[in-house]
Amino acid sequence: MRSLLRIRSADFGIDLGTANTLIYERQRGLLVNEPSIVVVNTRTKRTEAVGAEARGMLGRTPFNIDAVYPLKNGVIADLDLASEMLKYFLRKVAKGVSIFGSRIVICVPSETTQVERRAVKQAALTLRAREVFLVEEPIAAALGADLPVSEARGSMIVDIGGGTTEIAVLSLCGFVCKGSVRVGGYHMDEAIIHYIRRKYNLLIGQSTAEKVKMEIGSADKLPKSIRADVKGKDLVQQVPKVLSVESLEIQEALSRTVSSIVRSIKTVLERTPPELCGDIAESGIAVTGGGALLRGFDRRIEREVGIPIRIVEDPLLSVVRGTAKLLNEESLLKRVCLRGV
Repeated sequence: MRSLLRIRSADFGIDLGTANTLIYERQRGLLVNEPSIVVVNTRTKRTEAVGAEARGMLGRTPFNIDAVYPLKNGVIADLDLASEMLKYFLRKVAKGVSIFGSRIVICVPSETTQVERRAVKQAALTLRAREVFLVEEPIAAALGADLPVSEARGSMIVDIGGGTTEIAVLSLCGFVCKGSVRVGGYHMDEAIIHYIRRKYNLLIGQSTAEKVKMEIGSADKLPKSIRADVKGKDLVQQVPKVLSVESLEIQEALSRTVSSIVRSIKTVLERTPPELCGDIAESGIAVTGGGALLRGFDRRIEREVGIPIRIVEDPLLSVVRGTAKLLNEESLLKRVCLRGV
């Protein structure tokens, strides 16, 4: 009986991202930061691994084992696997706490449909939470970036995630203008894969492409060229091969994806009222998400848009930091949460 009394209900903030899932618990802080990947045995339909363990299996599984991303382009593509993944992560962190009766705040992309939002909410409700609140990602990211979203002042946030880039101008806890382009970190990885295959007849995996992007990738020309080794399969000889590529090549590979994000930022600014444009010109644009870590992205945006750019500290954590603030400020949570879902 005493052990049962010690179990308390907990409040969770969840950034359910295409690339990574982050879970915050109000009293213990950030508890989960793992890839949103599930490995499934296609013969038995059994889940073999989730998260970081599943990530280590990418590109290394036999024919009867599939690595699945339950989320694509920022929305749930497989409700059953997304629910199972959430259960796994929450079970992992629910030591001495109860998910039953808890409050859960989940962030969703701003342009998801009602059907997609219901799918996200249903995944959480299967965990028997007391209340589930859905909040649009740009608002959570802006709160996590310490932007004054509650004030009558224009604030602009650009959140470059794994599957989508969310852009929004906020004032008085609401959207004035917003845009979403289904381009993000995974599309950058795919662009590198296609470039290496087209130029060198070398087939590389997604993990290798991501590694190259992080090591020498850039959105703008670097002061000094750097190189990295790329390991893959020679498509002519059908044998393993290692070659060296330079940063300028990877910049060229990423050019189209980066340009698409910059164009979307310009489009949102074009629709922004002049008074708010003045506020943004003064305070600048905050950039968050994993894509914000790409070298030279801030210089590229600033040069093409003409507005100061600030890369938020720990940009990967901006959205989940925003959920933490919402869990601690119930009145603010009720102002910004999605209704009618």
